[in-house]
Amino acid sequence: MNVLICDPISPKGIEYFKQRPEFKVTVLSKRLSEAELLPLVADTHAMVVRSETKVTKKVMEAAPNLKVVGRAGVGVDNVDVDAATDRGIVVMNTPSGNTISTAELTFSMLMALARKIPQAHASMKAGQWNRKDYQGIELYNKTLGILGMGRIGSEVAKRALAFGMKVLAYDPYLSLARAKQMQVELVEKVEEIYSRADFITVHMPMTDETRGMVNAGAFAKMKKGVRVLNCARGGIINEKDLHDAIQSGQVAGAALDVYEVEPLPADFPLRALPQVIMTPHLGASTEEAQENVGIEVAEAITDYLLHGAVRNAVNLPNLDAQTFAVVKPYLNLAEKLGRLVGQLAPKRNDRLVVTYGGRATQAPTDPITRTILKGFLESAGGKDVNQVNVRNLAASLGLLVEEVKSTEATDYNEWLHVAAFSGDQRVSAGGTIFGSKNLPRIVRLSGQPVEIVPEGVLFLMNNKDRPGIVGYIGNLMGKHNVNIASMSLSRENVGGKALTVLNLDSVPPASVLEEIQKDPDISNVRIVKL
Repeated sequence: MNVLICDPISPKGIEYFKQRPEFKVTVLSKRLSEAELLPLVADTHAMVVRSETKVTKKVMEAAPNLKVVGRAGVGVDNVDVDAATDRGIVVMNTPSGNTISTAELTFSMLMALARKIPQAHASMKAGQWNRKDYQGIELYNKTLGILGMGRIGSEVAKRALAFGMKVLAYDPYLSLARAKQMQVELVEKVEEIYSRADFITVHMPMTDETRGMVNAGAFAKMKKGVRVLNCARGGIINEKDLHDAIQSGQVAGAALDVYEVEPLPADFPLRALPQVIMTPHLGASTEEAQENVGIEVAEAITDYLLHGAVRNAVNLPNLDAQTFAVVKPYLNLAEKLGRLVGQLAPKRNDRLVVTYGGRATQAPTDPITRTILKGFLESAGGKDVNQVNVRNLAASLGLLVEEVKSTEATDYNEWLHVAAFSGDQRVSAGGTIFGSKNLPRIVRLSGQPVEIVPEGVLFLMNNKDRPGIVGYIGNLMGKHNVNIASMSLSRENVGGKALTVLNLDSVPPASVLEEIQKDPDISNVRIVKL
């Protein structure tokens, strides 16, 4: 079998592959473009990449024998995971190898930013002695605001506390109990970080919610003279707005390891600002981290190719072939249930209870629960969340996960139920699978019986059971060219409270939802994307 190593990994990782007689290993000497890769992957069974090489749908189509793509690192933004899944290609990463290295780089950048170390070093190398130009500030008694308290954010907090800093944390998914355990002050609104922090560091995943969130409006709300860091994902900080904020004096300095476009264009404007410290995406660039991820990805790929064992996969649970066959029918339903409850529940939850019923009680529960968690935590973890890291992510947020096997008799041969608890609030959904094709269906939503196809766009509302309300919604959707694919209605009694769920072919305009919400008999209008 042919293994193509596209980006540099540790020699020990390469040697791990080469010592197996089953493998023919090719190591590329430089990064190749998509067009350059196409003729090389025709007979490739496994590809190993870091962040440089792009494994696109076109590359996969040119590689009919490709079985696995291994990313020596955490993020898989450079791999088309959806295309890989469609083609049955396993995408693996190394989820824990760079946590400490990235946290240490962040804190190193923090100290360099406070004491202007790179600027003073460059001055000395140029033969100068300008002590007065490089007066810095102390970290002691300063306030550090951390946006995102996952694995790396938590490690940065530990180091900041050791230096006598006050740590504010903004993470809508972090529980109060977990924040107290870490000795950080959890704030409800990100604006409180902006108004109070002397330093702000970003440790959030890239999602639709976080993309460009630190922008001109955010900088305007920050303390004058704030210092900003990003060693997480390029694009969370708007680079043009950062440039303008530094030029105006609102931001005193910035330290960046990641960027919107990598490598940087020659005319990148932040290069010219002496207040900005820049490194070329070095978060995982330590000897220890690179050795760890190189060996880890080599072991995982070898186990899969030779034994069919899946681990550290972002698009499949970690299972041997026999177990996978047992749980496979439940996985699609599990992810849809998790995604549904995750979008309906509050962001901050204390507990998630997964109940197995009927024949589902006989299946191995861990991979199914992990798949539920993946769907449930997608809003918190973005593209970085997968079956490998979901339990650690849940623990880092203070989310207690419980599994229950029920003996309750129902109308269904096998069923799953997911309930999220936030204080006294409970949101839940249950589902089953139908027919020889194991088609998933949502059959219970917050205690009410329904029959919902869990795919596409769902429109949900609570309403009074009155004549004409379905026609009113249908006409309104039709007027705005929104097609209704299917409908589920559930009521407690005639004229009482009802739940209406529509499968739509597209997301209705916000103005339509606002108009519907004005009806005194309608409440809790929501859109869920499955």
